[in-house]
Amino acid sequence: MTLASSVIVPYTAYLRVYEPLAAFPEPERTHWATYAKRDDLPSAQDELRRSLADLLPVPPVPVPVHESADAFVAVVDGVTCVCPWRTRLRGWLALEELPESLPGPLLDAALPPVVRRQAASDYEQWLERNPDARPWIRSATWHVPVRWFVLFADEEREYTKGDESLILRYRTPMVQARRRVARGLKVLKEALGEGPLIDGLVDVGRWLEEFHPRSLVELDYGGLVHVLPAGQLEDDRSAADVAEGLAALKDGDGERAGSAYERLTDRWSEVRGRQNAS
Repeated sequence: MTLASSVIVPYTAYLRVYEPLAAFPEPERTHWATYAKRDDLPSAQDELRRSLADLLPVPPVPVPVHESADAFVAVVDGVTCVCPWRTRLRGWLALEELPESLPGPLLDAALPPVVRRQAASDYEQWLERNPDARPWIRSATWHVPVRWFVLFADEEREYTKGDESLILRYRTPMVQARRRVARGLKVLKEALGEGPLIDGLVDVGRWLEEFHPRSLVELDYGGLVHVLPAGQLEDDRSAADVAEGLAALKDGDGERAGSAYERLTDRWSEVRGRQNAS
């Protein structure tokens, strides 16, 4: 998870890319190949706990001193794919976004200016040595961005309710995600011309292009499963509503598109209410 944003609130959703081992240069490829064979691979909850632990020192540590050597692992059609955590890089990126999402006094109390300035200086120096770096994971607090749902189909939804875990996620091959982005952009540009949804989807599309074409793309509701009502989790069909809305726009049916969007916003309004009350 991104440290700087998610340590403020753990109710975070994630968009992840799992790349096949062949996408990584040596010696990183060998590292991940050995890593994937471990019996004690960390879970998403392990990543959360490690991130929150960095808040305990005074002043807090918003960005780890060293980059994480951990990753999420998935086997796709017999091919081992990994999604590196890259916690340090994601912490830096999240720090850049915090001033836009938190009031100044709250931000200063959580992460003092001197801490943020040092982290920004460290990132600038690191970026000079690693100009092509990019994260395998994106995150969003208290919601799932509408543009993320464009990448998935309703039948790719996975809902698992166990004794100790609750998972709601979508998974799709990279080729499908890229195709849906292209189709979605075509429909939105023809129907709307321009707007933040289009800009956001363009950004996601460019990010996906940086990965191996045989990658796996995953949308994980993450900590949001703990704030969404149980009935809503079981009945959530957000990807289907987004697909329905795009299909309606393509057909020129504004009323049907509006109904799909209304279902989507109604579903997430309660979560937004909890955010405002926190």
